[in-house]
Amino acid sequence: MESKYSANQKWTVASTALGSSLEGMDVMFISFAMTPIITQLHISGAAGGMMSSVTNIGMLLGALIFGMLADAFGRVRVFTYTLSIVALATGLMYFANNIYFIYLLRFLTGIGTGGEYGTGVTLVMENFNHRKHVATLLSYVQVFGETGAILAAVISSMVLANYSWHVLFLFGLIPIVLAFFVRLNLKENPKFVHNAKALKKTHQKRVPFSRLFATPKIAWQTIAIIMMVVVEAAGYYGVLNWMPSIMQQKLHISITKSSLWMIVTIVGISLGMVVFSKIMDKWGPRWAFTIFLVGAAIFMYTIVMANNGITLLIASTLVGFFAGATYTGFGVIVSKLYPMNIRVTANSFIMSCGKAIGGFSPVVIGYLMDHYSLMAIVVFLSVLYVISLFAMLSIKNLRSKKALNKPAAINKDLVNDINN
Repeated sequence: MESKYSANQKWTVASTALGSSLEGMDVMFISFAMTPIITQLHISGAAGGMMSSVTNIGMLLGALIFGMLADAFGRVRVFTYTLSIVALATGLMYFANNIYFIYLLRFLTGIGTGGEYGTGVTLVMENFNHRKHVATLLSYVQVFGETGAILAAVISSMVLANYSWHVLFLFGLIPIVLAFFVRLNLKENPKFVHNAKALKKTHQKRVPFSRLFATPKIAWQTIAIIMMVVVEAAGYYGVLNWMPSIMQQKLHISITKSSLWMIVTIVGISLGMVVFSKIMDKWGPRWAFTIFLVGAAIFMYTIVMANNGITLLIASTLVGFFAGATYTGFGVIVSKLYPMNIRVTANSFIMSCGKAIGGFSPVVIGYLMDHYSLMAIVVFLSVLYVISLFAMLSIKNLRSKKALNKPAAINKDLVNDINN
């Protein structure tokens, strides 16, 4: 029986899922290595949190550079380049012995990751856009990324119990192998190739980055989605980067046990992503985002109420389920709302800009941990989710599922897209 997926579609899903998995591993490595790094280098909590912030600033630069390159010269080629950059920068952490070199390497890692996300998501959306349950499919890709985070949590607990934190980052060299196989087997989407040839034949210029802010309506749409990503990043990175430290310092839980609770949190995130995407496919993004943003704002307070192993287990699951689920929705709505010849740029810039700003949450949380109580951290994150809800409700093109299902709903306001 003939497979319902082509070979290229299978490679698209596999490569994007593995790329997402490696990004999840990177987040976990920093999460578990943060406390040992802070201790060894004698730096403050805020300085430790800056590692994630610098990474996210690099993501913004990488999104701008590689997003435009992918829209101009091809998604597959750029995807392999970004994976290689992430691998080399992560592996070099083995030799890092001062905070400034760490900042530099994390910045380079961010540059690679910023290009990898937008390119990977766009590859999936363009190869499966005709399918009814594309959001669910993309959620499976993102869930695979969370399995990478789970694997990293297990590796971290084992490595840090026996070796220095430097050894942990040698596992980051894995993407080099992946990049080789991706370049060998993955092909460009035919529609993209046709679009590129048509642009060249008619001497049309590439869509400039400024078109993401072409009119007040488009500009607000771009800004509002960025605000939503800021909040998602603040919650995701804030919780995952500092949860091990909170457990170790506030609740006196060992590194080994904290890895177990982090795994539970990640499992909650994975389940939330799948449920979120199914709601999005059936009822549209407005309902999906509303349910999960309200849930995140409410259930964040269960962290404060946790005072023993069982309640902490429940709190971790609930927080993970609601706080990290919306990540899978951004690639869907951005790919639907922006045309093909600026789609990677839109995906990369919006996600990376949001992550760059939201990435400062570990710094803020580090400061709150140094000077205030756990409740202050929870209130800070809960208010952010309410802000995200209002930003989402203000986006006109998300008010109707039918409007979103129209190919590139705002193309007529952006640019005459060829073979969208």
